[in-house]
Amino acid sequence: MPDERESGIPTSPIAKTVLFFQRHWHRSAPGTPTPEWVTRFCYSMWLTAFAFKVIGASWDMSWHFKWLRDDFAPPHLINTVGTVIICVLVAIHTYTGLGCDRRSLRLMQAGLVMFLIAAPLDVINHRVSGLDLTAWSPTHGLLYLGTGIMLAGVIAGWLRVAPPGPVRAVVLTALWGFFLENTFFPNGQQEYGILELRSWERGEPYAEPTLLEFAADDIGRSVDREAVIHFALPIEDWVYPMWGIGVMALILAAARYTVGRTWTATTVAGAYVAYRAIIWPLLLAGDFPTSTVPFYLVFVGLAVDLAFRAPAARFAVGGVLVTVFGYGALWVQSQLRPWLLGDALTETAPPSAYWTAPIVLAGVAAVWYLAARRRTAFSELGAR
Repeated sequence: MPDERESGIPTSPIAKTVLFFQRHWHRSAPGTPTPEWVTRFCYSMWLTAFAFKVIGASWDMSWHFKWLRDDFAPPHLINTVGTVIICVLVAIHTYTGLGCDRRSLRLMQAGLVMFLIAAPLDVINHRVSGLDLTAWSPTHGLLYLGTGIMLAGVIAGWLRVAPPGPVRAVVLTALWGFFLENTFFPNGQQEYGILELRSWERGEPYAEPTLLEFAADDIGRSVDREAVIHFALPIEDWVYPMWGIGVMALILAAARYTVGRTWTATTVAGAYVAYRAIIWPLLLAGDFPTSTVPFYLVFVGLAVDLAFRAPAARFAVGGVLVTVFGYGALWVQSQLRPWLLGDALTETAPPSAYWTAPIVLAGVAAVWYLAARRRTAFSELGAR
């Protein structure tokens, strides 16, 4: 592949876009050899698109804990910018066959179609119910699933076409960070919800009166504590740790395996937690509801990385370390009281059912073991 500097490739994104369409806009099958500069430019645009979606989604979660829904709210518009970029990218991959193979392209296409179907269904759901009270609703689930399938396609495509080297590892790590954020996102219901409840208890609710009244009318009550709990914390306490520790550990293990760098899982988890810690004061300064921050997730990533140091019994060691580190860090975090912040953060973790720890231990170990067996089976088949 020619070096960008030797072939006169411009540095401006607009100039690169023009050059791409001049040189490469013709119909080809997936797997067509792709110049290195095209690969990097294309996947940098994927990272840009997902960055828009993450920023929009983060603001959107906070927005929904303050006001009744608005289809054209600023967070939705920011998210839409990312979606439009993704639509263009999938169209380019589909038409030119560049930067992907058949499997990765199918995943990108399937994820985008699912997302585009889920989006109007979610609007209809809001039109019918007026307010979707939980991030765990079926239409929201389709949005997360569609985005996750798209990300799986992008990860598969990058693994297929990116040349070895530090850029490959950095981009892959960033893509796994976006995958983690998308999957973790529904846990925000509890992280924002617990602070929403505490704000109401101290007589300074984050939510506007119209939102609280609508939520109370939904269950035929006046605005009281039970109505606020129905709006802010409708999810059972066992969901938060099982999703935040168990499922995230498996994603971090997949990231560690595919990237192949020593501290990948800790890096991915740490980057996500750092992002959440950065947007926290920004939301507070903008007078938007804030959430607890999942600092314990860094220890889940650390547990995964340490488990990879025991290849003979990685799945068993991983199950134990993830459970001990994850639940231990979550419990410690829940006991802390950041008095310097006063009423801005009266809780540091959502309500969590710690009896789920043995289930997470067994589940993580079992899925990790089955995934390792499957990889081994495919490796042996390919060697024959």
